[in-house]
Amino acid sequence: MREINISNANKRDAKVVFEAPVPQKKVKFVLKDGSEKKNFKILKTTIEIELNELIKKYQSLDNLSNVLLTEDPEIDYERTGMIMTELKKVYADENNKVVYQVRMEEVIKNPDNSVKEIRPHVETAGNIAIDIPLNWTGKMIPKDQALRMFVFARKYQLKHVNGLTYDFLYDIAKNLHEQKSMMMIGGGKKGNEPLIFQNGGTPYRAFLEGRVKDQQYLLLIHLTNLELKELTQTA
Repeated sequence: MREINISNANKRDAKVVFEAPVPQKKVKFVLKDGSEKKNFKILKTTIEIELNELIKKYQSLDNLSNVLLTEDPEIDYERTGMIMTELKKVYADENNKVVYQVRMEEVIKNPDNSVKEIRPHVETAGNIAIDIPLNWTGKMIPKDQALRMFVFARKYQLKHVNGLTYDFLYDIAKNLHEQKSMMMIGGGKKGNEPLIFQNGGTPYRAFLEGRVKDQQYLLLIHLTNLELKELTQTA
């Protein structure tokens, strides 16, 4: 589990841990002998037998079509189906040659998918476990309203690491539970920055949701980077 530094309504902060909730599956798939299934990455094809490379080799698509009737140039009998391990990501150019100096760019598009702006990509820095705690902004949004305003991409569950952090998180969850609302939290000194969970990660706006039952609590961080807009009709 990863660490996160968060504050409460009284500006008290604590470092706790979080993880993605894992749904409990009631049904699981097994093999004929009853053993559990395993996932593997299988090599589907190699560069040498991709369509574009085969067209280059046989000079035209018509020539390739004729060869396919009598041969199997699209199959690599030695490597197709190999189990892949320890894979590494590389960048290649239009000729499938590995490139070593890559300039990352961000493409900003308009609603009609046309390009609005192209700018150099800036590496974002994670801000959830630094010395500056995530800020309790005081901006409450009723749960039913938040669900109509935002598309939540993912969620994480906050968990205590000792008795003191149990009280800390329980009080936050109880506060939110009683108000039936979600609380917006932010990063940075002013508490108005989006949350970034790892270096190079996507910035998200974050909302806390709390539930309590007797002495048990559930405290969730909901993340969104998409706000829903109401449709306006024109005459």
